[in-house]
Amino acid sequence: MRIRRLLTAVVATAAFTGLGLTGVATATNGDGASLTPGECTEAGGTIDWSTSPLPTCRGGSLDGREID
Repeated sequence: MRIRRLLTAVVATAAFTGLGLTGVATATNGDGASLTPGECTEAGGTIDWSTSPLPTCRGGSLDGREID
């Protein structure tokens, strides 16, 4: 009976931890991830259309990220 409870607790903890890590990864969007033009300008940047293959955000807090 103890083993079953322990195993259930371990599986539940692993499941909740996995969900928490997935949510954090999605929410932060990571460095270098693409963003929208609106996100760039809201962060104080301007859109550099001369970069290839995608435009890049210049200035502001999202400087250097590609715009999708």
